[in-house]
Amino acid sequence: MFEIGNSLREARVRQQLEFGELEQATKIRARYLRALEEESFDTLPAQTYVKGFLRTYADYLGLDGQLYVDEYNSRFVSGEEEYREPVVARRTSHVRQQHRRFENRGVLIALAAIGAVFALVIAAWKFSDTGTEKIPTPQVGTTTKQAVTPPVQQKKKTPARPVTFRLYLRASHGNSWMDVRNWSANGRDRYTGTLELGQAQRFVARRLWINFGNPGNLSIALNGRPVSLARGGTYLVTPHGISPAA
Repeated sequence: MFEIGNSLREARVRQQLEFGELEQATKIRARYLRALEEESFDTLPAQTYVKGFLRTYADYLGLDGQLYVDEYNSRFVSGEEEYREPVVARRTSHVRQQHRRFENRGVLIALAAIGAVFALVIAAWKFSDTGTEKIPTPQVGTTTKQAVTPPVQQKKKTPARPVTFRLYLRASHGNSWMDVRNWSANGRDRYTGTLELGQAQRFVARRLWINFGNPGNLSIALNGRPVSLARGGTYLVTPHGISPAA
């Protein structure tokens, strides 16, 4: 056994060293160096610092630093306290390893989740491009043109054709004289003469003026319907019938 503090002080004094220059050389504050020489170990932060400072200070003075640490352990550190620090260090190391494992596991889970989401996004994008029909969205600021229905063109009414009639005259009972004109007595001449027995005349017109000499000898049909006239004279023929002229 030896006096830790006195041995350090003697070595420093022998080398004529001041605390200021020792502080710069060892990076240990001067008040901690002074506490080591005075063996005021309680003023230092913890036993770990005490051992570290002792080793560094003694080695710098040319002494055996480990010898001073062992002397400190034998005099000031009990067995339980001596081995407490390594146990705490091992526990701390174990906790750190578990924490790192949890961190690594969390990172892997997060990466897997991101990959799954990315795969779903890609699948949805491909499906939307190939399986669905894109509906164009009208752009903001533009107006949608409404379909304009072209006006229905009304068909031009075809003027009704003038109503005509068919008149059939045949001398079936004897000869019959007649004068046939369009529209009136002053109209265009259609036929003037005598129908002999067995002869016939056909007319298509809108209106006829006829002067019959002996209509009793005639077979008359208007639009296929037979008409009989009792006596001779002038008549107007229209699609509606045969009537005496005024």
